[in-house]
Amino acid sequence: MPCTCAEWRRWIRPLVLVLYALLLVAVVPLCVWELQKDKVGTHSKAWFIAGVFVFLTIPISLWGILQHMVHYTQPELQKPIIRILWMVPIYSLDSWLGLRYPSLAIYVDTCRECYEAYVIYNFLVFLLNFLSNQYPSLVLMLEVQQQQPHLPPLCCCPPWPMGEVLLFRCKLGVLQYTVVRPVTTVIAL
Repeated sequence: MPCTCAEWRRWIRPLVLVLYALLLVAVVPLCVWELQKDKVGTHSKAWFIAGVFVFLTIPISLWGILQHMVHYTQPELQKPIIRILWMVPIYSLDSWLGLRYPSLAIYVDTCRECYEAYVIYNFLVFLLNFLSNQYPSLVLMLEVQQQQPHLPPLCCCPPWPMGEVLLFRCKLGVLQYTVVRPVTTVIAL
């Protein structure tokens, strides 16, 4: 039976593996040969080693993202997971580019920090969706829980009421962070 583009779930994984293997076999020896030929300095060698690790981390994280897309059975949970998994390529590329081009590092770090705030919001969305699936009456379950004291140095603050107030304050705190963090990052830039 011929494979069509509509059946992408069958052929995408083997295609990705073959392309990655070909790239690995062709590019890494070429880069090593160029480094040896040009007698490069320590900074260039460090950048090359960092590039090797970027070259290893990005396909692994993209594979995890691809697996979630192929087995897309719980969209309310998998959408935030996919957004969170994008942090690995973003952080690794940010570090790699910052090592190679130090003058551009501040701009790339600004974009990364804005995405980090977005990821924290998605983590909250994931937790709320997961807990809502596990415990349909999450607010009621939280209301019957014993009050937990704040950790130092916030132990002098009054405790939050459990239940809906706790959930609201958690959401409010994360949403404030997702707005304040990009604004302060841009101001720092």
